[in-house]
Amino acid sequence: QVQLVESGGGLVQAGGSLRVSCAASPRTFSSYYMGWFRQAPGKEREFVAGISWTGGTTDYTDSVKGRFTISRDNAKKTVSLQMNSLKSEDTAVYYCAARSNVRVEYEFWGQGTQVTVSS
Repeated sequence: QVQLVESGGGLVQAGGSLRVSCAASPRTFSSYYMGWFRQAPGKEREFVAGISWTGGTTDYTDSVKGRFTISRDNAKKTVSLQMNSLKSEDTAVYYCAARSNVRVEYEFWGQGTQVTVSS
């Protein structure tokens, strides 16, 4: 079982920056592909960014490319999302997720952390 706990959400003005982090429980954290998703009010949850086991491969949804950076620290069992140049449309609950390999859906989810960008 994988437990994920997000932190770092909050309120920020448009154009500002925020960093959200996720702490994971398993000893085998380095064997999980990690991702960040978000869900805005009235919208479906959407993929934001993903990172491979070693951190060597990352991918992003188009709307955040060049503004957001996903990273991981396998020794500390954490994955983070640095968000710069935030826009009001980035307002959402951000979820950390994990999967054992890229051929399956994300299997484990955190409880989410609210990010609100004021314009």
